[in-house]
Amino acid sequence: MYDNRHTRLTKRLNDGVPPAQAAEWAGDGVAVLLATYARCVDGQPPDLKRRLEAAGDLSEAPGAG
Repeated sequence: MYDNRHTRLTKRLNDGVPPAQAAEWAGDGVAVLLATYARCVDGQPPDLKRRLEAAGDLSEAPGAG
């Protein structure tokens, strides 16, 4: 049962479901969810960086480029 729960929560987080929503669906708090599953989330930092750059919220470091 817990393997299924872990798999589903990991997949949801990796699919980009916001942690607050995943925690609500799981019946956990966000802190508990992130403490347990943060290390399982793959690939989000590059995606987040792309989204921030596209929105103009992430500038290049001075001297970069």
